[in-house]
Amino acid sequence: MKNKVILISIDGMRPDGLQQCGNPYVKELEKCCAYTYSAQSVDPSVTLPCHFSMTHSVTPQRHGILTNTYVPQVRPVLGIFEKIKACGGVSAMFYGWEPLRDIALPSTLKFATYINAYMKESGDTVLTDEAIRVIEENNPDFAFLYMVETDDKGGHDSGWMTEEYLRRLSVAVDNAKRMVEHFGDTYSIIIMSDHGGHNRSHGTTMPEDMTIPLFFYGKEFEAGCIDEQLSLLDIAPTIAKIMGIEPEHEWEGRSII
Repeated sequence: MKNKVILISIDGMRPDGLQQCGNPYVKELEKCCAYTYSAQSVDPSVTLPCHFSMTHSVTPQRHGILTNTYVPQVRPVLGIFEKIKACGGVSAMFYGWEPLRDIALPSTLKFATYINAYMKESGDTVLTDEAIRVIEENNPDFAFLYMVETDDKGGHDSGWMTEEYLRRLSVAVDNAKRMVEHFGDTYSIIIMSDHGGHNRSHGTTMPEDMTIPLFFYGKEFEAGCIDEQLSLLDIAPTIAKIMGIEPEHEWEGRSII
């Protein structure tokens, strides 16, 4: 692999929530990252379809996963995990919501850790601890860290933009900070969300559901606000570009570098 990448997905993170959660590290990210607060999710703005689009660079209407229940693709398109495996690379995934396992085909992950967020007060933090340990010990080419508590315990249980939602979001930012501090010298790091939310739900085409933040940290990126419109479909091509992997010919997004 040309370079190594860590992708961090904070489920249900709204741009205005990130700006209002009170965590001072948000301003640090703005200083050291290429970033946007106006990237777009996909329709339906639901977790599993969104992450399939994030890692496979096609819309839900193309990959066929339209709910949080996985169904086999009728006309399969390879995702970033499969492309990395085909090039001899090593991938790791750390996730707090069990259905997310289906974004990677069997045998494409060398390391995988699932921790049920409802089993602990801060499952996202415990999961980040494990991600740091595994990455430090094994140095995978690509690592994916997915944090769910902002969505589940913050958004769905308490409501988007409530005090509890903002608190959970700040915890997720602290976890992302730890990842950057541990690995920012050796990995390019992308911090993002799959969708936003409103009231205690999401899945519509409302701006509150569809608008997401993106942060790109690493030597490939020039710090500052990104003017162009980005979407979930641009993530896999950007990762492939950083790693020196040829993008899948059916991918619909584009690399931002």
